[in-house]
Amino acid sequence: MLWTPSKFHPSELFSLVPKIYAHMKEAPFAHSTFGRMEAQSGTTSSVDAVKGQQENVEMSFLRPPVVRLGAGAALNRALFTKKVDLAAAAIQSPKVIAHYRKALQTSQEMLKVDRISPIVSHPDKELGAQGRKCILLNPSVKAEEPTTWGPVIQEGIQKEELTVIPYELTLEYDYWTARDTMESVLPPELHDEIPSGFNVAGHVAHLNLRDSYLSYKKVVAEIILDKNPSIKTVINKVDNVGAESEFRTFQYEVLAGEDDLNVSCTENNCSFNFDYSKVYWNSKLEYEHTRIISFFKPGEVVCDVMAGIGPFALPAGKKRVFVWANDKNPESYKCLKANIQKNKVQDFVRPFCEDGLGFIRQATDEILAASLKGEKVVITKPGPRSKSKKTDKPTTPGFVPEPLKPLITETYPLPPTISHFVMNLPASAIEFVGSFKGIYQLQESLFAPTTKTLLPLVHVHCFALKADDERPLIDICEKLTKYLGFPMKPGNIDYNLNGEGEVAIHNVRDVAPAKSMYCATFRLPAAVAFAARD
Repeated sequence: MLWTPSKFHPSELFSLVPKIYAHMKEAPFAHSTFGRMEAQSGTTSSVDAVKGQQENVEMSFLRPPVVRLGAGAALNRALFTKKVDLAAAAIQSPKVIAHYRKALQTSQEMLKVDRISPIVSHPDKELGAQGRKCILLNPSVKAEEPTTWGPVIQEGIQKEELTVIPYELTLEYDYWTARDTMESVLPPELHDEIPSGFNVAGHVAHLNLRDSYLSYKKVVAEIILDKNPSIKTVINKVDNVGAESEFRTFQYEVLAGEDDLNVSCTENNCSFNFDYSKVYWNSKLEYEHTRIISFFKPGEVVCDVMAGIGPFALPAGKKRVFVWANDKNPESYKCLKANIQKNKVQDFVRPFCEDGLGFIRQATDEILAASLKGEKVVITKPGPRSKSKKTDKPTTPGFVPEPLKPLITETYPLPPTISHFVMNLPASAIEFVGSFKGIYQLQESLFAPTTKTLLPLVHVHCFALKADDERPLIDICEKLTKYLGFPMKPGNIDYNLNGEGEVAIHNVRDVAPAKSMYCATFRLPAAVAFAARD
């Protein structure tokens, strides 16, 4: 029985103590896994104890049946049905349902479990058809044991506004979460690393299962398909990205659902359509895409050396940033062109299909030449709307038509220099930085101190050791030094990199237990940019 001393006058509390102790000692639930109330410090209230009881209910009572499937066995969803014996307050009149719901919730006697409504139809078919409702009660309340009924229930019974009845709650496969279901199916030794995170590209879930889970891959895939309504296809990678393709594509097997990898997805207010089996896409990089794009300012020029299908280029184009976007993969180039048109950024984004090593210098030269020719983008759009209200109609005598809205023209001249280079090919991009040597040979006058223009920022993605110390930073800078031919060192993390040779290194994400992806950002050194070309 759950007593709530706060509902009584202080003078009554001492008389209640023996009753509380007797009920805690004698009630059948007092020593159960979800009813036991042990001695607490004087500051622990009965409400806290009941709250802890509720949490125990949810953690130990509502668990799926254990359905251990042998390796390779099919998923039998019927085996996940579980029947739970509860008590319910059968409400006599719909007019008092709201009152008793609030009262039972306050007294902690109402069942409170995620995804289970406490208000249900009466289990008697005839009464249920008449609209009679029940309120499900905490498992500590027993229909056959009045000693477990709290003051709210007792009051309702005295007023003949409710009765306490047995209620059989049925939980089926659809109720259990993906993790609940996998823990039920998989052997205990596999519970620590249950597949829960995966890449999503449109309707495709892309798994990278460890060897220990391969015997259960079909079951795992079926559960993911069932528990994620937007997922229609589940695939598993069967080799390392780039192991068989320089374009970062991979071999895969369809584990569940349709064999359809033509997907559509949205990122940074841009739409992307592509064949996931032919191009590279990683939904886990959305934050990194957004982070890099935030550096770009309208009217600047960005050279996206390994652009893929445009996760940097297209949102930048929407910001009215000029982008020379390149990818060596013909399929990525094809998708990039189509997505440029789809997102209406063709005025600012130009696609290319070249080798990245040569493209760095090619883009630098083409942008300078185009700027010298006076290339620009002119955008004309309607001006602000008039604040006056339309009250007259064309048929009204003396009607004067509203004057046409003034047009606003925005002009974006193409700058002669590139503000940012983006190199998102972590396996090898750092080896491409040697191509920056001499990109602005004999063009010192384009930059400070002659002008206010700074040399480009370079954003290079790379892999390195996963560590909390400076070892990965030192390793990255040593590689940059090797390929640039200029000494580089870890530098100012706020990207105010005016000092030559400073590198801000951002940890993007972990890709393996001992391997992380990083982004190294540095201002291109003058000694490299203005050097003689090889």
